[in-house]
Amino acid sequence: MLVWEYKVVPAPMRGEKERGLKTGAARFAHALGLMMNEMAAEGWEYWRAETLPAEERTGLTSKTTVFHNVMVFRRPLENAAPRRARAELVEDEPTERRGFLSARAPEGRAPRLGPAEDAIED
Repeated sequence: MLVWEYKVVPAPMRGEKERGLKTGAARFAHALGLMMNEMAAEGWEYWRAETLPAEERTGLTSKTTVFHNVMVFRRPLENAAPRRARAELVEDEPTERRGFLSARAPEGRAPRLGPAEDAIED
């Protein structure tokens, strides 16, 4: 199983001027191509583009949500130890740890809870 390393970079905000490119779309496509070729020369494969929200401060006390466009690249991680299959990992767990809380808890009745206590007022 391959193990991947990822790199996330901001997408270009505007196009790059180039002789013969007249429209904004053509210049923007050229800027994307330059970035993708630069990353490919370093061994990164283009994986996807994302638009993600981020909360940023505006002024002293307020915050606003802005959206950032990023490009995700990946490449195989060299000298990575091969990962074992999930089934092997579950079987290798020590038996004494299986009594603790886990996602693999045995099915059964849920514990009975009493009524909720009223909040203490000051």
